[in-house]
Amino acid sequence: MAGKLEGSEELEFSDRPVPRDARMGRLPLTMAWWSVCSAMFYLVVAASLALAYGARNAIIGLVLSVIAYAVVNAVLARHAIRTGLSVSLFSRILLGRTGAAVATLIFFATAIYYAVFEGSVMALALQDYAGLAYPLAAGIVVVYSVALIFGSIQNWLDKLNGVLLPFYLLGLLAAIGLAVAEYGYSDAWLALGPEGGAPAGGWWDCFVAYMGVWVLMMYTYDYARFGKTEDAGFHAGFTFGAPFYAVAFLLNGLAGIFLAASLPTGGAVSEVSVVLALIKLMGLAGLGFVWISQTRINTANYYLAAVNMESFAETAFRLHLPRVIWACVTGVVVYALMMADVFAYILQALAWQGIFVVAWVAVAMTHILTEGRGGANEDRLHSSLAETPNVNRAGMTAWLLSAGTGLVLHVLGGAWAAVSAPATFLVAAVAYLILHPLLGLRTAVRNA
Repeated sequence: MAGKLEGSEELEFSDRPVPRDARMGRLPLTMAWWSVCSAMFYLVVAASLALAYGARNAIIGLVLSVIAYAVVNAVLARHAIRTGLSVSLFSRILLGRTGAAVATLIFFATAIYYAVFEGSVMALALQDYAGLAYPLAAGIVVVYSVALIFGSIQNWLDKLNGVLLPFYLLGLLAAIGLAVAEYGYSDAWLALGPEGGAPAGGWWDCFVAYMGVWVLMMYTYDYARFGKTEDAGFHAGFTFGAPFYAVAFLLNGLAGIFLAASLPTGGAVSEVSVVLALIKLMGLAGLGFVWISQTRINTANYYLAAVNMESFAETAFRLHLPRVIWACVTGVVVYALMMADVFAYILQALAWQGIFVVAWVAVAMTHILTEGRGGANEDRLHSSLAETPNVNRAGMTAWLLSAGTGLVLHVLGGAWAAVSAPATFLVAAVAYLILHPLLGLRTAVRNA
């Protein structure tokens, strides 16, 4: 992702802040990050929420999510740019070395899970269109995805995603246009919803559902650290701000709701059913559209899985291996999961891990907002293993207490589950706000 770096220095910043002279220009970082805005996942989530809670409720939830993501990520992006820290390094400050290892483990596992989902969509598309056996199609997807995150190739990854972005947007417009030409237009998609009508307050359920993918906040932090300090305002407002989420969530979501109401998907709306319907409608162009959308998002999934797997090994086991090894390990793990029937377990794991992610975001936000610019400089200077405690009692207590609260509410189900993510955020923020002054940020370092 560090498009201007050369040789062995490229992207080797998992154990230290990104130096000022290794930062990326505005456009390269924007194009690298905007790879995350294209995924069939965004179309399907919005369509599924519309079917469950009503299209209008889903649209309200989308708009509120765009606003919330823009506000939170503006804070996180500015801090990452000022410090040059990764999620792993910042987690050492917030939670201590032990907590950082756990947070990084959750991060790379989540990135791997999303890589499995998006890779499986592409493999099934290849299987359906070209008649390839699924194991072969999955192998092709994994091999080229791993190749895209090798260090030297990162010199053009931002350019690749920049070139593919307009083709993705054109493909999305073409899919909508062909759906209208083939099946006609009706505003019935705005009335899409469950039998018996949309539930009152369904917009809240839709908004909370998008809190389940707050791992994008961690994605933001790991990408934003490559931004130049003089570009902090631009990146906070545009690259990682409302324009990005207006495309990723709102535009994709509206398209997903319309296509779900227009395309024959056999009654089921899933990434696979939508992809197969698009290929049936668009043929080879549909396969190309799916390849563009899935390749763009998976450059982020594979990269962040590999870099955080590397950081976890360094933090937990003091194990240092070349980045290319971790890229290959990521590919092997993704392929193994693509071959196994583990999707139900992965969905449950994502739901539980999402609560820990929301708690991490709340602790991070509270820390940044209470520490100020001077605190950012301190974070940058004191993130090494030698200078961080084994456990930061304030951060770890707030993180675990809030995550435990969220998990209990999630397990209770019903109305309790609908407030589990917001409750997690509030408990984490309040607990850290209270405990941080009492226990102190940087307690005496205890050797692991």
